[in-house]
Amino acid sequence: MRLFLTVLLGLALSACASSALVTGTPRAPIDPSQVRVYFQAPPGGYEEIAMLESNSGAFTYGEQNKMNAVVAKLRKEAAKLGANGVLFRGTDDGYGGGGVSVGAGGGRVGGSSFSGGGVGINISPRQKYARGIAIHVAHPAAVDETPPAPSAEPQPQPR
Repeated sequence: MRLFLTVLLGLALSACASSALVTGTPRAPIDPSQVRVYFQAPPGGYEEIAMLESNSGAFTYGEQNKMNAVVAKLRKEAAKLGANGVLFRGTDDGYGGGGVSVGAGGGRVGGSSFSGGGVGINISPRQKYARGIAIHVAHPAAVDETPPAPSAEPQPQPR
């Protein structure tokens, strides 16, 4: 049982992985909150560091939560490489995402017969995948701010 749980935990953690293909010169890591995400035209005077991919994770529900998760992972991966920007290149939706399966079977061995059945339910949602390019912008103060990274705490709404 312990081995099964260890394998299950390893699979769950690997499902949340991001990847980077280094194409330039990485720098010293920075804080992910310092990484800006550029959804429009790229800023002038930047250096490409890596191509990035991320996914929302196997148990992320809601489209906005999935988008927040992939953008946060792109920022985190870029920050590890010392990039202070990410050129956002789009998202894709994964396949699958929930369902119910029913199975039945039976047979006969040595004069005895047997039968069995089962129902399987998959509650994991469809994942979202994102692509971006980690960049280092020479003068980031000269370009417009991007929205800050999503915070863990909900912000109070004005009434």
